[in-house]
Amino acid sequence: MAGPVKRSGLQQQIISMYRECFRAAREKPKANRPHFYKFIRQEFRKHDIKKSDFATIEYMLRKGQRQLEAYRKPTIQDVHV
Repeated sequence: MAGPVKRSGLQQQIISMYRECFRAAREKPKANRPHFYKFIRQEFRKHDIKKSDFATIEYMLRKGQRQLEAYRKPTIQDVHV
């Protein structure tokens, strides 16, 4: 059996943000959560970024963090995909 997977700091940040997005979606009305889940998955999958493109990855992390903060606001009840 192989040992634990070694991840870079950026990889850990991305995984952490992905999980954080789903936690934030659980704060939304139950009927709208599937919309948020679908939106989160689409946003993380729509960019084809190479692992070595650190500048783009860091930019996308900052952009994603701003987006997460915006969608966390209680006034945002739903997102349409």
